[in-house]
Amino acid sequence: MDAGSTGPKIWLWPEQAVYVGPALPLDPHATAVDCYALGIDAPFVLTIGRSRLRLRSTLIPARTHHHIDAGTSRMLFFYNLAPAHSPARPQLRALLTHLTGPPDPSTLRDLIVGGVPAAPPDPRVHSVIRTLFADPAAPHSAADAAAAVGLSPSRFLHLFTEHTGTSFRRYRMWARLVRFGECVAEGSDFTRAAADAGFASPSHFSDTFRAVFGITASTLLAQGADIAPAPVDSTSRDVPADIT
Repeated sequence: MDAGSTGPKIWLWPEQAVYVGPALPLDPHATAVDCYALGIDAPFVLTIGRSRLRLRSTLIPARTHHHIDAGTSRMLFFYNLAPAHSPARPQLRALLTHLTGPPDPSTLRDLIVGGVPAAPPDPRVHSVIRTLFADPAAPHSAADAAAAVGLSPSRFLHLFTEHTGTSFRRYRMWARLVRFGECVAEGSDFTRAAADAGFASPSHFSDTFRAVFGITASTLLAQGADIAPAPVDSTSRDVPADIT
């Protein structure tokens, strides 16, 4: 990805994603993961239920039905799959200053979740996360994951949520979305990328993507968005350091 280009930019980490670019025609939706929204050029209007708020930035918890109207302003959206060990603590002034120039993905993430590595999850959870990202397309089940680490399914699901802040199912879905983005960045078309990421069909992928982001992948990429895995450095918060 060319950090100096003027089009929308999307960077992917195993547990997070960031979008920087023009405001998108988002449908009202309930984001499947936590989302930090920032109006780069001006405030935006957030509608939740009957409340309409004019904000410069806000954290929208997962599963909160909402709508964002930013007009023609640029926006930053930061999606956080695992708030339990990478909570958002945005530095608003520093973010706005950084976004006056070409954005750097590592800097953006540090300014939102901080630059100090979080404590790693339980080794058993860590092992399952590595497996999910190593082969997202595999038919991973909670029962198989629990057996692999010597736990009952109920104990495993509780431990996984405790150490990630999200469910095993949602984590598996995110791993597949990340793999889809990687495949598109490498030149695959939607159908091939969706299949390689483990989605049962293009329509299954499309429904999942729209539920998570409030927009279809085809509409997003029609805006000229560049998608790329974000660089990983020695202080990365990515849970499995050996995953690419």
